[in-house]
Amino acid sequence: MTTAGTPTFDDRAVVLDGTLVVADLHVGRGTGGSLELPVGSNTELVERFTSLVDRHDPERVVVAGDLLHSFQTVPRPVDDTVAGFERACREAGARLVVVPGNHDTMLDAVWDGPTEAAARIGDTVVCHGHEEPPEQGDRYVIGHDHPTIEIEGQRRPCYLVGADQYRGSEVLMVPSFNALNAGVVVNEMRAGDFQSPLVTDTDELEPIVWDEQGRETLSFPPLGEFRRML
Repeated sequence: MTTAGTPTFDDRAVVLDGTLVVADLHVGRGTGGSLELPVGSNTELVERFTSLVDRHDPERVVVAGDLLHSFQTVPRPVDDTVAGFERACREAGARLVVVPGNHDTMLDAVWDGPTEAAARIGDTVVCHGHEEPPEQGDRYVIGHDHPTIEIEGQRRPCYLVGADQYRGSEVLMVPSFNALNAGVVVNEMRAGDFQSPLVTDTDELEPIVWDEQGRETLSFPPLGEFRRML
């Protein structure tokens, strides 16, 4: 197998060799402890997801864990949202695959399509990242920690990319696709502060921010250097 090529970043997602990867959609997450989706959230998630599929025309879409938010119930809007994701993939001719995360205990209630413990893109392994991956790869694409970076008092969702993170392999962590997730500020975090066991050296993690307004990626120095600049 060959390692997937250069990633393309777009709206909290990443594209690698014809596969679109999103993570931590947390469908069903509400505000104030309610499990109901706030007005507009269902539409916003589906619209952004559909726009990504339309722009990149992937052969496959992988949800890298935590498609759902609640561990115990599945409110009606969740069904509608998941159906919207399925519809977007079906109309684009893309195969939708779910890699379960730690929140996906109720997945069977809304999803009867393909699930995989990990999805492969060449020698890249896509998993949720909450536990040791079931397969070895030269690169791991994960979610789980919902990374954000704080710059001049503003928090921005970010990707984190680092070589030699897990058993000598690169780790690419994507931000939560759901904008309701505030995320964790990674500026001062050390490896032990991350929930994912795949993060081992935060000094070498490079934050990448997707600037929606400019439709471009903004790259920053590795966190070890970035901390010294603050």
